[in-house]
Amino acid sequence: MTLKLRNIGPKSAAWLRQVGVRTREDLATIGVVGAYMKVRRAGFKPSLNLLYALEGALADCHWQDVPEARRAELVQAAEAAIAQLPPPRGRPAAAPVTTTHHDESADMPPALALFDDDRGGHPGHRDGD
Repeated sequence: MTLKLRNIGPKSAAWLRQVGVRTREDLATIGVVGAYMKVRRAGFKPSLNLLYALEGALADCHWQDVPEARRAELVQAAEAAIAQLPPPRGRPAAAPVTTTHHDESADMPPALALFDDDRGGHPGHRDGD
């Protein structure tokens, strides 16, 4: 960013520069969610903290001071925008995760014991030796 904005560190500033958001005016024009989505579409993996930091930058407050209600609005808007993104190129869209339970005891022979007796000693080893 050509102008130092509150809450925007070097990494976030570099991401924003790379997607064409260079000034406070650029950020105000595109909007917080718009800037966040540009960063995501560019292949970066911003956390929700970037949303809050951008909102704080526009409101000139610390990102932790962004009210919970506004945070919820931002998250909801970002999630709606993310849902509209096409699946990543070269990879199919993620499928639901399923869990398969397999009963190994029915297919496997009995496990071999690591020790010859219950005490865990070696064969021929006595406790007093």
